[in-house]
Amino acid sequence: MATAVNQVPIHDFVVELRKFPESAFDQTEQLRKFLQDSPVNPDSLSRYLTWDRQHYTRNLIDKNSLYELVAVCWEVGQASSDHNHRDQNCWMAVPIGRLLVENFHVVHQDLTKGKSTIKATETLEMNTSHPCAVDPLAPVHRVFNPREFNQRAVSLHVYSRPFDTCVVYSAEQGTCGEIQLHYTTQYGKPT
Repeated sequence: MATAVNQVPIHDFVVELRKFPESAFDQTEQLRKFLQDSPVNPDSLSRYLTWDRQHYTRNLIDKNSLYELVAVCWEVGQASSDHNHRDQNCWMAVPIGRLLVENFHVVHQDLTKGKSTIKATETLEMNTSHPCAVDPLAPVHRVFNPREFNQRAVSLHVYSRPFDTCVVYSAEQGTCGEIQLHYTTQYGKPT
């Protein structure tokens, strides 16, 4: 577990994130290490955290042409759809609680027909000391807060090059389709 002395306020995290050159957002290790070495102090996130019993919330903290930083709040049992990130990189850290990430291999996809076949490949745990990066070669994944963890969780997502749509998949139904993404709050204010 990260110790309180090593935790940084979200403001300082953003200041450091803004210093990275464009090239850092084109590969995954440099920013994954930054998330590993700079755990965010959970108390500094309070103005960005909103909760909804029906669905996880997406709360924009910072955004520029290179990245967007989003705090996602997860109630117990909530999960994302299986989805991609539009060929952009993504790094995730968990300053509060812990979450699972299930990765998938796309066997077949025909977006125009809305058909796909995906197979689960691995499941990883994210917690305060274990951030992760989405594999750019196999970017389809889902994040979830299992009931057995029995606690709320917050994940910080750094997406390279902001995007406002993604493709969601259903392994059970063999379907895929594009959806529009929305923020619950922006810079601490409701949208």
